Amino acid sequence: MTEAPPPASPARPAAVDPRLLAILVCPVTKGELVYDRDAGELISRQAGLAFPVRDGIPIMLPDEARVLAD
Repeated sequence: MTEAPPPASPARPAAVDPRLLAILVCPVTKGELVYDRDAGELISRQAGLAFPVRDGIPIMLPDEARVLAD
């Protein structure tokens, strides 16, 4: 009898290239972005938005951003 493999652990979001993070700004405010790797988002506190990062690629479209809770 063969043993079943352990369940797969959830994959962490892909990292964003640090050189890219150094030049990216919020498309709404042109302000600073903070990378939250665990959430897979770039946070603009000034705009109150969180931009998703998919497969290591930041999606910098305001329509794709999540509004941050107060």
